[in-house]
Amino acid sequence: MKSVIFDLDGVIVSTDDLHFQAWKSMADRNGIPFDRQINNLLRGVSRAESLEIILRKSEKSYSEQQKQELMQYKNDIYVKLLDNLKHSDILPGVVELINRLKKAGVKIAIGSSSKNTRKILQKIGLETVFDAIADGTEIQHSKPDPEVFLVAARKLETKPENCVVVEDAVAGIEAAKAGNMTAIAIGDAASSSLADYRVNTMMQIAEILNLE
Repeated sequence: MKSVIFDLDGVIVSTDDLHFQAWKSMADRNGIPFDRQINNLLRGVSRAESLEIILRKSEKSYSEQQKQELMQYKNDIYVKLLDNLKHSDILPGVVELINRLKKAGVKIAIGSSSKNTRKILQKIGLETVFDAIADGTEIQHSKPDPEVFLVAARKLETKPENCVVVEDAVAGIEAAKAGNMTAIAIGDAASSSLADYRVNTMMQIAEILNLE
């Protein structure tokens, strides 16, 4: 193991509820049924794919232009909600794990499908911590395609087989394994049979990686 690639949402910081609020606002505005169960299906996938999942519940059909407008409406609300993020929103154990990895000389990166990745990192004060950032602005295919993790590995100048991915979404675990990487599952991702390790806390990751 030479490098660790972290998913962002649900691993470093939780913005899941912000996504829910933004999508719910868009859906309600257009009379589309939307609830937490549908929201869970959106984890780890792109904005465009998320919209397609939501529109399955709609009785209307939408042109590509209308779909773009719906996504823009959702993102405008989401970005405004991001302004409330702060350092204290970082999930428990993250900062300590990052410090241990850096002390051990392990390269670290973010691999996220979100196009708002850099803004989120800036708001929580971690924008300069990672050795590389790969996000939704640089990829054509979202998870479970391994593209974002492969981009991160390339930026870290590390072979995929020497990378460990930390993910909270099943699609992310599938992406890591498709990219020939070791996959550590936390949260909902623990249900994936493909995960190499399953943890409940960040400190368990430190133990798996034999960090001091």
